[in-house]
Order: sequence, then structure tokens, then C-alpha cells
Amino acid sequence: MSDANTTWLTQEAYDRLNAELEHLSGPARAEVTRRIEAARAEGDLKENGGYHAAKDEQGKMEARIRQLTQILREAKVGAPPGADEGLAGPGMVVTVAYGPGDEETFLIGSREEAAVTDLTVYSAQSPLGQALTGAKAGDSVSYTAPNGKQISLELLRAEPYTG
Repeated sequence: MSDANTTWLTQEAYDRLNAELEHLSGPARAEVTRRIEAARAEGDLKENGGYHAAKDEQGKMEARIRQLTQILREAKVGAPPGADEGLAGPGMVVTVAYGPGDEETFLIGSREEAAVTDLTVYSAQSPLGQALTGAKAGDSVSYTAPNGKQISLELLRAEPYTG
């Protein structure tokens, strides 16, 4: 089974994140640099709101560039191992039953996927994600919720996320 820390992305998600990285590293970076230079030319930097706003934006953009670079460097593209066998894990849409009539369907995946899907997304590193990873339809698993409560559920099905 795959490592729970692996981020599985569909080709579409990988392409979308790669395009965002290219935009931030190129045109967006050049634009914020231009705005910083223009604000710097206005003089006194201590009271220059435009300068400070542009520098703040630059910091956030550079952090996002680092985050995207790491995600794309470490991500695996395609169907996760175990997808053919219906094993739950990163990159899989799962349906679970907490009890009779209490079902939930969600994606075990990255928060990057949450931006482009209507599905609820739970991290593979979450207690729920860890409990389900490697389970197959019909398996019962339990995990400890953040409030300390023990929660049991049954995995009804697991299918690869197709975006």
C-alpha cells in the first residue's frame, strides 16, 4: 500500500497546480516586483502603504510558490496503488456508514483537491484517513476523534477519484 503521506493527484489537478506555479513564478512575480519598485520610488517607506501591501503580497506569493513546488515535486499522478482492488486511501472517493441510514461520501486527498471538487475532502493524515487507508468494502474500522471519542464505521465502497 502507498505511504499515507503521498499526495495523489489526478492529471487535471497536477496540470492546474503546475499552471498556477508557472503564473506565480513568471507574470505574477514580475507584476509584484514592478509594484514594489514603483512604491519604493515614491519615497519614505515607513509610511508607504502601497509598498508594505506589495511586500506582504510578495511574501504570500513566495510561500505559495514554495508550497506548490513541494507538492508537485512529491506528488504522484494517476490512480493510487490499491485503486483496482477497491482499497481506501489517498486519491479514493469512499462511502462509509456510521450506522444504519447514516452514510457519508468523501475524498481522501489533498486540500488542493478541495478547491475544485464538491466533495468533502479529508486528509490521509487525519485520524479518519489513517483508519481507512488500506481498508476494503465491508471492513469496519475505528478511530479516535479530536474530542477523544472513539468512532466506528464501515467502509461501503472505495473508487478512484476522477476529478
